[in-house]
Amino acid sequence: MNRKLVNKHTVIVTGGTMGIGAAISRAFYERGAHVLIASRHDNGFAESLGERARFQQADVKEQSHHQTLAQTALDWTGRLDVYVNCAGYSEWRPIGKVDEDFWNDMIDTNLKGTFWGCKAAAEQMKSGGCIVNVSSLAGKRGSANNSVYCASKFGVNGLTQALAKELGPKGIRVNAVCPVYVSTDGLHKALVDEESPSQGEDIACFLNDFADENSALCRIPSAEEVAQLCVFLASAEASAITGQCVNVDCGVLPQ
Repeated sequence: MNRKLVNKHTVIVTGGTMGIGAAISRAFYERGAHVLIASRHDNGFAESLGERARFQQADVKEQSHHQTLAQTALDWTGRLDVYVNCAGYSEWRPIGKVDEDFWNDMIDTNLKGTFWGCKAAAEQMKSGGCIVNVSSLAGKRGSANNSVYCASKFGVNGLTQALAKELGPKGIRVNAVCPVYVSTDGLHKALVDEESPSQGEDIACFLNDFADENSALCRIPSAEEVAQLCVFLASAEASAITGQCVNVDCGVLPQ
């Protein structure tokens, strides 16, 4: 992609210090964008990227934190071009073990946190702005012991489609990326649980077997591949694409 397409952009990435979020932050940074990286804790990642990256503490469950992020971007560079809602987590739990705290924390983080990010972006973006929501293949199909996570990600896809219609007349595009398993520390931590599909067994073996049995390409995507799609969706080359929830799954769920 032409570097000039994004070298003046200011990008916010929530959950941008680790895993898929860090790959997204890096991908935009390497194309010349200013990147405001949000997370609950600073691990030094933003500083390691360079002077066009900044960290800001934020809890995505709090609407005011998103509003502060958007204002910080405007104060820093005078513009807000891309808002990537990546913060979230996954955890498997059978229905009998789902309590109100588990439900509230996951829905508040994955779904409500994404909505607040979209709202803050919409309030500040001008025509040409772009919102990218990091959803999941679990937002398109259900799986055992995964009802709450699936509900949160089905919700993210619904938000994406609805807000694309609502914000389109303002010139703001809204899309989602839907990865299957991506080998990150966060996924490995979730798969350690006995309630997860790996049943807490050898995670590398589980992921290899999953890819062999389910993926058309016999592999799973990397965080960098998810990030490249986010960059593309934010570029002028994707100017006609909005309201889409695009699978990044190496052919696990052809659509």
